[in-house]
Amino acid sequence: MDSRYLRSLITVVECGSIAHAARVEGLTAAAISQRILALERQLGFELLSRVGHAAKPSQACLDLLPRARRIVREVALLAGDADLAGLTGPLRIGAISTVLTGLLPGALRALTELAPGLTPVIVPGTSRSLYQALLSGEMDAAILVVPPFELPKALQAVSLRKEPLVFLSKQTSTQSIPAQLMNQPYIRYDPDAWGGRHAEHYLAEHGLTPTPLVDLDALETIAMLVTGGMGVSLVPYWSGFEQWAQQCAVSPLGTDRYDREIALISPAQTDRPNMISALCKALSTATPERNQSFFDSP
Repeated sequence: MDSRYLRSLITVVECGSIAHAARVEGLTAAAISQRILALERQLGFELLSRVGHAAKPSQACLDLLPRARRIVREVALLAGDADLAGLTGPLRIGAISTVLTGLLPGALRALTELAPGLTPVIVPGTSRSLYQALLSGEMDAAILVVPPFELPKALQAVSLRKEPLVFLSKQTSTQSIPAQLMNQPYIRYDPDAWGGRHAEHYLAEHGLTPTPLVDLDALETIAMLVTGGMGVSLVPYWSGFEQWAQQCAVSPLGTDRYDREIALISPAQTDRPNMISALCKALSTATPERNQSFFDSP
């Protein structure tokens, strides 16, 4: 059995369609379909049911998926077995959107220098989805917002940076921040997102109940709406926000009580310990220091 076929099956299940999986793997949809059919002939049962453009796994497929993932993972580790340093082979790294455009590019450059034989596989997602992927063993490490609960012993975290909550508006105003929040359209950082809870804590502690214009778990989009004059917002000052800070008014809240913490989370027991250490080192060199004079101003 060709492990590449198993990898294609896993990709189809994760993507939800053969067409999407083909784009991810750089193959044609016909090639992916042929791989699935070959697996079905070898195993003797149906793996996928096709409904329109979607491909749903059968129960038999779901039952074998954990073992298939382990097989694909073990095959991927073969290349690194001859490397005593343990720095050869793929490393699946999850990252939230602001990390993709902020911390990660510089970290990947540093990682390439530290471990040229390491192949990063970047998987975007929300903090919640990446955390679940870590728990299920689909990810080697993830850079996300620290969850609002204690991590299980199976996972470990390395804090990378703390991002202070700031008030964004199109232009400066003589009104106080609470007044502007109540008098202008409020573009809300989705309170269901792990990072959005800090803004909600600020509002609750100040007795503020602005009516949201829209809820978004996309900080870049929030910044675009504010710079476009659509309203005001409370967001963490994420790495990479500097380009937006030049286009709108940024007001610090003068406290670290509402900081959003970003961390590298990985399994406590991993078969890629040296890779995780190299990633951690690369991230530490790429993590910028925040402008202390700006954030400590009243």
